[in-house]
Amino acid sequence: MQFDKRAWLDRIKSMFLGFDKPLALIVFLLLCVGIVTLYSATLDMPGKVEDQLRNIMLTFVLMWALATVPPTTLMRFALPLYTFGIALLVAVAMFGLTRKGAKRWINVGVVVQPSEIMKIATPMMLAWYYQKREGVMRWFDYVVGLLILLLPVGLIAKQPDLGTAVLVFAAGLFVIYFAGLSFKLIVPVLIAAVIAVGSIAAFQDRICQPEVTWPLMHDYQKHRICTLLDPTSDPLGKGFHTIQAVIAIGSGGATGKGWMKGTQAHLEFIPEKHTDFIFAVFSEEFGLAGGIVLLTLYMLLIARGLYIAANGATLFGRLLAGSLTMAFFTYAFVNIGMVSGILPVVGVPLPFMSYGGTALITLGIATGLIMSVARQKRLMQS
Repeated sequence: MQFDKRAWLDRIKSMFLGFDKPLALIVFLLLCVGIVTLYSATLDMPGKVEDQLRNIMLTFVLMWALATVPPTTLMRFALPLYTFGIALLVAVAMFGLTRKGAKRWINVGVVVQPSEIMKIATPMMLAWYYQKREGVMRWFDYVVGLLILLLPVGLIAKQPDLGTAVLVFAAGLFVIYFAGLSFKLIVPVLIAAVIAVGSIAAFQDRICQPEVTWPLMHDYQKHRICTLLDPTSDPLGKGFHTIQAVIAIGSGGATGKGWMKGTQAHLEFIPEKHTDFIFAVFSEEFGLAGGIVLLTLYMLLIARGLYIAANGATLFGRLLAGSLTMAFFTYAFVNIGMVSGILPVVGVPLPFMSYGGTALITLGIATGLIMSVARQKRLMQS
């Protein structure tokens, strides 16, 4: 039997037809930058790079698998996945595992964090709902969508896990907005937020006193916001993270100190340097020039995702791809803002850069879903 090299090459190529090449290339470049930075950040933590490489391999397998699943099939899993995720969140609230003062995990044979499921399940559920209501949507459909969104966000915030709650809320809100919610309804909320932030900044000396209690917020959340406004008020406590990260970013200058030559990171001044604060390590070693390259990659990632969303074949695909793409933006914006000292520290990883299997796999699943939307459009055109 003669070996047909061309037939085998065609067969291999067909296995990767689901991959959107531009999107896959951008993700690959971000992962490369992440591994290079992680290697420097974890010189004193043997095994972290190897663990991350295994996480990346698993992520690409999941990304490939989901990219080959048609969005019409994905729709069937939206309601069951959302319901399952809510059930797990309720179970966490009732008898979850508590670590470091937070009840976020549950043992179901293996220890899982259900809030990670909701980063995908919530936008999928909302996209499914608005697909079902396509052509007959009214104002109360946006109210229903908001209720669908607030249920998991409220359960996650109560754990407490403000960072994940923000990410789930943002992903769901983008679905509602892309489904047709008028921007005029969002403007008053933005104005109220600006007024609230301005008021906190103007009266921080009074409202940040220990005896003052903030409604609807835990003491540690109040302390984070007050420390953000004045990190020097607690330089060896909550303000330490922000102060050291800003010093690292500033000391990088225009071109950086060079790979593996960052003093703040290697002298252990930057906390969580391989996870939430990896941007500080990157900025110190590669400077402003490296930061511009990294931000350009993120902008290309978002631009490609929005292009796929805009050209989706169905409303479900457009809403899902659009919301997941903007979730990438939220991840990057919150993390970089947090490390730069313009947002409170909330524990949000930098997409495809921070060490961690759970967050990376969640991002890979999201990318695979976006690629699924792109593949459906290509198949319809061929």
